[in-house]
Amino acid sequence: MELVEYDPAWPACYATERDRLQALLGGVVVHHIGSTSVPGMVAKPVIDMMALVHDFDPPIEVLVRCAGYQYPEAFNATLVGRRFFCYPTPARRTHHLHLVDERDELDRYLRFRDRLRADPAIAQEYATLKRTLAKRYANDREAYTEAKTPFIRRIEQLPGGLV
Repeated sequence: MELVEYDPAWPACYATERDRLQALLGGVVVHHIGSTSVPGMVAKPVIDMMALVHDFDPPIEVLVRCAGYQYPEAFNATLVGRRFFCYPTPARRTHHLHLVDERDELDRYLRFRDRLRADPAIAQEYATLKRTLAKRYANDREAYTEAKTPFIRRIEQLPGGLV
């Protein structure tokens, strides 16, 4: 598990890939999510993106055939209401793309991102947690991700909800 300090080039990396994908996906809006979307946040050096789609099948073909994304079928078989892609390879990832078919799911991710951007104390607490978990789960990406869930749920329950 590799965490690095915030790279100010991440927004431009996202924008370039967003523009490329949106041109291929015909009007699908691709959002920057995850820690690379939060200025100053420690992160895995992988740009996380999410898009809302009404049907998963057409984008899968376009993303794999035209955009060079990898679609791990065994992993995706376990997902409900979501599809996951990585680029350029599962072993060397620079970008992740999550497709969701429910607006509420996209909105939840965007609200969490926006809360981290707006509240430095919460962002710092999250960064500290991420560093601790990265050491504990250095060789288990899924356990690292799962261990962050209680923090995220707690933030979602704060008075006023997510911003």
